[in-house]
Amino acid sequence: MEIAALSNTVLWLAFAVSFVFGAIGQKTHFCTMGAVSDIVNMGDWSRMRMWLLAIGVAILGASALHATGLIDLGKSIYRTPNFTWLSYIVGGATFGIGMVFASGCGSKTLIRIGAGNLKSLVVFLVLGLVAYMTMRGVFGAFRVNVLEKAAIIFPGGQDIPALLTAAGLEAKTAFALAVLAIGGGLTAFCLLNRDFWTLDNLLGGLGTGLAVVAAWYISGHIGYLAEHPDTLEEAFLATNSGRMESLTFVAPQAYTLELLMLWSDTSRTITFAIATVLGVIAGSGTWALLSGNFRWEGFASVEDTASHLLGAALMGFGGVVAMGCTVGQGISGFSTLALGSIVTFLAIVGGAAATLKFQYWRLMREA
Repeated sequence: MEIAALSNTVLWLAFAVSFVFGAIGQKTHFCTMGAVSDIVNMGDWSRMRMWLLAIGVAILGASALHATGLIDLGKSIYRTPNFTWLSYIVGGATFGIGMVFASGCGSKTLIRIGAGNLKSLVVFLVLGLVAYMTMRGVFGAFRVNVLEKAAIIFPGGQDIPALLTAAGLEAKTAFALAVLAIGGGLTAFCLLNRDFWTLDNLLGGLGTGLAVVAAWYISGHIGYLAEHPDTLEEAFLATNSGRMESLTFVAPQAYTLELLMLWSDTSRTITFAIATVLGVIAGSGTWALLSGNFRWEGFASVEDTASHLLGAALMGFGGVVAMGCTVGQGISGFSTLALGSIVTFLAIVGGAAATLKFQYWRLMREA
């Protein structure tokens, strides 16, 4: 009964953190696809700085929790010794292409659903279905037998501090250097630009980064059992992976659909990931209603429908292959300083930028 109560606490806290995340995303227009689009089309770095600030804050916060022993980032899915470089590149680029066609990434899809966007509801359904097919279905065999075969093994782990330690630096020095250089550098890059200092920019960057840190603390500390009484092994309560988790929004959409389809199966329960999906939608919807921005929106044309369906499928496939999305790998994974997360982040940005340039070229040709 105590474990069940603790699991419920973890789920409600996960819902609360993602509720805040959704409300912040709705208010500040935090959008990773928009961040890339603003740079490509207008040379405006404001929303990209918002994203980079979220990454910097997440790195500093997660590293502080790790250094004080409150969580162990080595127990996340991101710091594994297995560096599946082809999966990160292919999955990240595919996801980046998909989020342009679908008008936003996985988290933006949930935020838009909360504000009444029916197009995003369709994206959610298709993304979740294809993600599930990539985890356990027809695309799973290709993922495991082809993409994941291309891997480099780093015995000490693939995170930057571990790689610096393997290169000869003392472990504590390597950790401090990586955190300050990357986390501190990204934060400084954003905050030293005075034009960036608006309420929405600061709230979007700081709030999103802190939401990721809070999620790490909930899953990795509050929900952590050094020895589960049933298995006598360590456990992270209410997680799908059995490991410490933070915010990510591709596989959780698949898990949400799975729960809805198999609701009568008592072995299926609400998990940390599912609670975050529901929380983002609820938070965004609440802010949209309070601010008067809630409105129903549907597809404008057949081409618009086809674009969103294609984008959703690409995001579902790419997000699972890359082990995360713009938030899952781009912020949560990046906060662990895992090399794979950094490669995925760059692949997502590259895929999105190339697709935006292609769309612009097509429009100019038609004009």
